[in-house]
Amino acid sequence: MPELPDPAIYRDAIAARVIGQPITQVRIDNPFVLRTAVPPIADAEGKQVHDVRRLGKRLVLALDGDLFLVFHLMIAGRLRWFVDSGKPPKRITLARLEFPTGTLAFTEAGTKRRASLHLVHGEKALAALDPGGLEVLMADRDAFMARLQVENHTLKRALTDPSLFSGIGNAYSDEILHRARLSPLALTQKLSSVDVSGLFEAARSVISEWTTPLRDQLGGAFPENVTAFRPEMAVHGKFGKPCPVCGTPVQRIVYAENECNYCARCQTGGKLLADRALSRLLKSSWPRSIDELG
Repeated sequence: MPELPDPAIYRDAIAARVIGQPITQVRIDNPFVLRTAVPPIADAEGKQVHDVRRLGKRLVLALDGDLFLVFHLMIAGRLRWFVDSGKPPKRITLARLEFPTGTLAFTEAGTKRRASLHLVHGEKALAALDPGGLEVLMADRDAFMARLQVENHTLKRALTDPSLFSGIGNAYSDEILHRARLSPLALTQKLSSVDVSGLFEAARSVISEWTTPLRDQLGGAFPENVTAFRPEMAVHGKFGKPCPVCGTPVQRIVYAENECNYCARCQTGGKLLADRALSRLLKSSWPRSIDELG
């Protein structure tokens, strides 16, 4: 799933191409993607884009007439820009917005069809689509701590809850927790003041440090190959590979369709966290520490 900083980079790239431009035509290639009927999607045609916003992981095109087109990419959704003779891939294209300058295509790989497009009228209707998460780069430590400790959740769950924090998902939560040297299963209301401060600084630094180089790499081009797995990451997607800090093999917890990656030496005092499937299978044979595993 695209998560910060990718939605912010998408926002910049789209804004540079469509602000001040009218939507000449909206083409819905797969009807399921459109989740609203009023106002009708045809109302967006002929309207000029006057702003592009990020709403958590969602992207919003603000149009004339107080209309808002809201894209939620979910896991496999992506946005692509085509000019001249370029054509969006037919099989995976959900919708196309045509502009005098090019075509913004909304695509989704796979068959699960989770991505969505809404057209809503008015700021109140737009606000109803906002999960309400805190923007970490715009918050101070006290606001961060208050949001973190609203309920007593694990850190992994809290950081990835869009109603608590905006734009942070599975990948960057792994990186943030590794930077902060905290267990993904630590409980939010059990953290010390020092831990909260470290987590706050880690969240801000990880997001900032990834945004600038990713934006610079594009050099004004439209983002392609947006992914949650990057070779330079410390632990996310690095199961079995050495932690860049201590060299210990990165571990994982598999759950649902996701996995949490962590370094047992850096984050859990050497303790191996129980994997729901594997540790239940092995029971008493499940190793309790990274040293037993070795």
